[in-house]
Amino acid sequence: MELFQLTAGESPLVAAAIHNGHFVRPEITPLLGLSDAERLREEDPFTDQLIEWAPTRLVGCRSRFEVDLNRPRDQAIYLTPEQAWGLNVWQTSPNAEVVARSLANYDLFYSTAEVLLRQLVKIHGRVIVLDVHSYNHRRDGSDKDAADVETHPEVNVGTGTMDRSRWAAVVDGFISELKSYDFHGRRLDVRENVKFTGGNFCGWIHRTFPESVCALAVEFKKVFMDEWTGEADRPHLAGLQAALQFTAPRLLQILSELQNGAISKNSP
Repeated sequence: MELFQLTAGESPLVAAAIHNGHFVRPEITPLLGLSDAERLREEDPFTDQLIEWAPTRLVGCRSRFEVDLNRPRDQAIYLTPEQAWGLNVWQTSPNAEVVARSLANYDLFYSTAEVLLRQLVKIHGRVIVLDVHSYNHRRDGSDKDAADVETHPEVNVGTGTMDRSRWAAVVDGFISELKSYDFHGRRLDVRENVKFTGGNFCGWIHRTFPESVCALAVEFKKVFMDEWTGEADRPHLAGLQAALQFTAPRLLQILSELQNGAISKNSP
């Protein structure tokens, strides 16, 4: 199983689902102290389906428990329980050679992402990345109360790693468009930086391409699935996919206006 899948299109809109994967390479499997179900609960299954519509996609195929592409390189291997929500990831700790091979894959992902984004920036001038994830809200068990909705929005948009004033038009346009979507007769609860502010992938993008690439960390609460059994609510999942796709025309319009100078970096 490859580390990730890249579908390369010509649009300046890119979507990523880097925590989608569940596979671990054979040399790691006997070292793990977690069951498949325990790993799946902390991974982001079905996020690849949320971005199927995007012309350019980066989809993770390996489990974050092999290497976490959304953490800094020196934290990308969960070596202690504190790095993994208190979980004992390993029954036998990986040796230096195993860790080195995992980090080589980490480097491959980031070097590929850099080449991709540089090519798109060269063509379009500016690019938007939707970094799509999901998060748990029933950590106490499927039969227990869900987490407080006041602090757990359906969609959390993380913008903490960017120059917010430079990309205000993109951020506000995306949130407004997603909120306006008719989701089965209601509106989605979309809020900014409530639960998450964005991980290393977005941070790396903004450090590497501070003036040309805007990365939004889009975290969907796992109301589209049973996070304990892994079973998806297919109609709900399809609705979220459609809602995310609904934002694309507006995002492309904003990019065009930014490129043509019709919107300044500080415009709302």
